[in-house]
Amino acid sequence: MPYLNFEERKTSFGELNWFKNKREQKPDSKERNNLASNEFDKEENIWDINKIDMDKLFNSAHLINLIAKWRFHLLAIVVVSAILAMIFSGPTFITPLYESHAVAYPANVEPYSDESETEQMLQILNSQDIIDDMVNLFDLPKHYEINPNYKYFKTALYDTYHEHVSISKTPYESVRIEVSDRNPDTASMMVDALLSFYDKKISKLHKTKSWEVIQMYKVQLEKKRAGLDSLKQVLHRLGTEEGLLEYESQSQEIMKGYLGTVDGNNRSQINKKQVDRLRKNMEKGSGQLIEIVQMIEFEAASYVEVKLDYEMALRFYNSKLTYSNIVSPPYPSDKKSYPIRWLIVALFTTASFVMSLLIIFFMENKKKEA
Repeated sequence: MPYLNFEERKTSFGELNWFKNKREQKPDSKERNNLASNEFDKEENIWDINKIDMDKLFNSAHLINLIAKWRFHLLAIVVVSAILAMIFSGPTFITPLYESHAVAYPANVEPYSDESETEQMLQILNSQDIIDDMVNLFDLPKHYEINPNYKYFKTALYDTYHEHVSISKTPYESVRIEVSDRNPDTASMMVDALLSFYDKKISKLHKTKSWEVIQMYKVQLEKKRAGLDSLKQVLHRLGTEEGLLEYESQSQEIMKGYLGTVDGNNRSQINKKQVDRLRKNMEKGSGQLIEIVQMIEFEAASYVEVKLDYEMALRFYNSKLTYSNIVSPPYPSDKKSYPIRWLIVALFTTASFVMSLLIIFFMENKKKEA
């Protein structure tokens, strides 16, 4: 090593200290911006590389070459996927369901508020009473294989019911009832039962209100009958005690007897005493007689009107009406509606093919990077 004099050693030590301070010193803002810009450029380059790789994936020529290279593997994957999809979509793993449906219009009903008759029919068909009747009639917990001791038994039961039973409004203001079940006969019977329970529910609602109306008319008739009976008693008293039966004809006869204007030999046979008594009674009670007679006529006419309404309500109460016009009746289907095996096989095979292609693409990229 050559010998350095004092000045040379001083210069060397100064350079060393400068480098040491430079290394410990934090970069200024300009230098930091340059470093950040370099890092951003590196990340952008990486993104560009990945973008180029993704572009390769969607490049038709590159994709065709990739499929051609791995054609046997992809063909095997597609065949195996199709076979597995056919197996797992079979009745061993998925219970086939048969659909039965009916289309009906509401009849003999009136809306309760702003709803239409069709909306009212939808509301009643989805009522809890009808659902419970369906559950009891077809023993749905056993039919759907739901354990009654299960903590959420009712939730599971009603959810399963709504999965198999669909009630909707058609564009033509009718109601479509669809039921899916593993037994086609059961599905058809459930649709019939829903329509039957609908008629019973409407009938029950109408009969409940009709019975209230019947009781109202019955009380009104009893009051009018009591009023008529009291008026008849007054008329009977006027006739038996006062001798007043009918104002117009009887008053004419009284006047004839009182004035002696009776024709023929009957003039000598007039009972003047009785004529005077009847005349006095007529003067005293004629107003009451006329009033009672008119009141009896009015009350009798009113009684007849109420009785007609009462009989009408009673007739509706005892009638056996149906409340739906069935356009398309249900029938047991001879072809299952679920699952659609070809669709399951097609979707599963396509998904397997796409996933395999993605895996192969990334494998090829890894080989190129290595």
